[in-house]
Formats: sequence, C-alpha cells, structure tokens
Amino acid sequence: MKTTKFLFLSSLFFLLITMHSFAQKKTLKDYVLFYSSFDGKASADIAVGDAQIYTAKSYKNTTNAKAGLHDSNVVLAKEKGIYGDAIHFKEAKTSAIFYKAYKNVGYSSTSWSGTISFWLRLDPNKELASHYCDPICITDSKWSDAGLWVDFTDHNPRQFRYGAMGDLAVWNPNNDSDETDWNKRTVTVNPSPFQSRTWTHVAMVFSKVNTKAKSEFKLYLNAKLQGVIKDINDPFTWEPKNGKIMLGLGYIGFMDELAVFDKALLPKEIKTIYELKSGLKAVFE
Repeated sequence: MKTTKFLFLSSLFFLLITMHSFAQKKTLKDYVLFYSSFDGKASADIAVGDAQIYTAKSYKNTTNAKAGLHDSNVVLAKEKGIYGDAIHFKEAKTSAIFYKAYKNVGYSSTSWSGTISFWLRLDPNKELASHYCDPICITDSKWSDAGLWVDFTDHNPRQFRYGAMGDLAVWNPNNDSDETDWNKRTVTVNPSPFQSRTWTHVAMVFSKVNTKAKSEFKLYLNAKLQGVIKDINDPFTWEPKNGKIMLGLGYIGFMDELAVFDKALLPKEIKTIYELKSGLKAVFE
C-alpha cells in the first residue's frame, strides 16, 4: 500500500514538473492565433481560421463580401508602416472591411481570454471626421452587443476608449443605459497620446469572459496600463461563425501589425511586443 502511494505521488510530481517545464518553454509565438503584418498583402500571415481580408458594401449585409481590398479609400501603404507596409484608411466613408473572427480570436462560450495587439498612426484632433470612429471592433453582431472595440470620441480634444460591451439584452435590456453603465464597461484615455508622425501601440487584453468569475479587461498604450474594466460579468454570446474583426469603422489613419493571442498577455509580454525591432515576424524566426 505504501509502495503504491509512493509511486502515485512520484508520478504526480513528475507530471507537475513536466507541465511546468513545458509552460516555461512556451513563447509569444505559441500564443498567436492570427497575425497580419500588411506587408505586401492584406491577407494574414498567420491564421488559425480564414486568412483572407474581405470587403462588403456594409456590415448589414456581408453575404456577398469579396475576398481582398476592393475600396479605393482603403489601401496598402508601401513602407508607411512601423515595420514595412501598413493598411491606410484614407476616408471615413468606406466599405465594410473585415477578417472572419471564427477560430482567429479563440472565442469560447465557456472561457475566453486573449489579447488584441496593433499599432495606429494618426492625429485624431486634425485627421478624423467629426463623429465617433472605431479603428477595430470584434463582434458577431454590433459594437453594443457582445463587442470588444476601441474608438475615438467626438470630444475636443479626442478621447480614446476601450469598450467591452457584453450581451445587450443583459447590460441594457430596456435601452436606457446611463453614464454608470458605460463607465463600468469602458476605459477612457483623455487626452489620447496619438500623433501623426509617431506610431502608438495598442493592446486590448481580456480574461475570464463567459466564466462564473468576474471578467477583466485591460488597455495598454505603448506597454503602459491605462485602465481596467472589472467587477462586471456580462456574457458575450456569439454565433461564432458570424464573428468578425471589423477594421476602420469611420477611421482615418494607418494601422499595422495586427495580432490576436489566445491568452491575456502579461505586462512583460506586451512590453516585449512594444520593443520588437522588426515586428512580430521576429518571434517566428
């Protein structure tokens, strides 16, 4: 009996050591689900799901979306990126430009954590149209219904926000949300640090979504924490195959190095991305 117990404990100890060793060996590249460098092409360099970028007339009807960029106001800008090329939204009124989120963002109805990482370059107080705009929004429906997004407000000077809006039927069932509801679900940076000649790194971190624990959402700019959304537990209920990584909603400016990780990155990992000398391609070499 003692021998059996000893063997069991020895095996368990060996398993724990092995698992810890494996975890220690995992690097940033092991967590990448999706990565688009925008270098020479708009399709993703790495994708667990569909790598194509799509263009549709609007987000209300994407059934006939065409693969590729098919809007003269949305182009690849050669050598304009922080590393190589970038995608450039030249006008606010554009078609619906998106990647399919299915498998590419790791969505789970029971436990969803991850990080959205990208770079932006613009002067929001001089270059944007007067209305709100979203450089990126990830949802299967709309920004206010199970959506993760960042936007520039219409304030003067512009504010930059990270929003985490769960199921509309849960957080705003009567369509009567007030400032308290919004403040619980947004991080606001005022004034925003963006400049026309300087790239700014953005990291949208989220953890424990769709679990019984309280979700947490963190916004980092240039590897510095800007704020945390916590003490909410709104469900994010998707039809997974309808999920989209929507780009450039009313946005005017550049975007580069778009990546999705399947874990809530630690501050030191976000700093590593921010300090890379040649972009995320370096972690795959």
